[in-house]
Amino acid sequence: MKVILSGGGTGGHIYPALTIADQIKKLCPEADISFVGTQQGLEKDIIPRYGYPLKFIEVAGFKRSLSFDTLRSVGKLFEGLYDAWQIIKKEQPDLVIGTGGYVCGPIVFMAAMHGIPCCIQEQNAMPGVTNKILSRYVRKVFLGYKEAGKYFPGKAELVYTGNPIRTEILQHERLAAIKELGLDPEKKTILVSGGSRGARSINTAMLEAELALSGRQEVQVLHATGDVNYKKYMQEITKRGGVGENIIIKPYLHNMPVALAAADLAVFRAGAIGLAELMAKGVPSVLVPYPYATANHQEFNARAVEAKGAAKVILDKELNGERILEAIEHLLVHAEELEKMQAAAKSLGKPQAAETIAEQALALIKK
Repeated sequence: MKVILSGGGTGGHIYPALTIADQIKKLCPEADISFVGTQQGLEKDIIPRYGYPLKFIEVAGFKRSLSFDTLRSVGKLFEGLYDAWQIIKKEQPDLVIGTGGYVCGPIVFMAAMHGIPCCIQEQNAMPGVTNKILSRYVRKVFLGYKEAGKYFPGKAELVYTGNPIRTEILQHERLAAIKELGLDPEKKTILVSGGSRGARSINTAMLEAELALSGRQEVQVLHATGDVNYKKYMQEITKRGGVGENIIIKPYLHNMPVALAAADLAVFRAGAIGLAELMAKGVPSVLVPYPYATANHQEFNARAVEAKGAAKVILDKELNGERILEAIEHLLVHAEELEKMQAAAKSLGKPQAAETIAEQALALIKK
């Protein structure tokens, strides 16, 4: 049995595809799994590290205005469709799965045109353009958020599964994680991260908040600034008199699953997979959506979680030290509200999403 997965450009499309691939391999160890991507996307570096073969096609994203780049993208699209046709003809897959990003457009479309069972997984509450188009040709759309369903009016079956997360996210318990990180189990732990590269606006606001929380007996902060921001951040902290032992500042957290297990509250961006990991662990959050995300999808994600009572949202343009400190202190004082948010987050968690997607996708082969 041959399965092709495609999703690329950013980690938000690539890691869900890898998680689904791993689950398919668990269910069908004999499955021959490969990926399709571009030479320009992060997939060219990430996927080979996981041991899966990767084939390349030529395709480019479209600008939202008519320009020479748009015309070039049209040419690349036809090139991509031809590349995809060649791969389909050679590999003859039994199943094709797309996880978003323009790279998956040609391969999923071409497979569907050849009658091969296809499905897509949409991570965000506001779907991307590629998945909206592909939904007209695939048999199933797996939704990370129920709210995304209204954007898929085609005949494809919509299945709300939540977003697939790494299995290691679920392997750690709070007390063991607290001990591993050298934290105090009696204190509330606030985890701060703006993603792998950090977020300057979150760092700027948290600097003021951390100076105010420094030395407090009831709280500790674990903050990943991002490698590129760390030196400057620490220089500013030092210039302002430094912080107490309850404020731990790192350039990067190499074991995020452990950090998530230790957290009582998170200050995060609102990327779909990061949110799925928070929900699976029942961690409430103060969310600061990245304002330049495509179609503002991070704010849609954040608002969906906020509406269920699992998060507070502060827009990037409204973010400052006073706002973030106020949000944190309010939840530290109002323990019942924090507990309700934890329960709401846990209820939104879909830790078995990858398994559900793999099972239902494989079932399409037998139909």
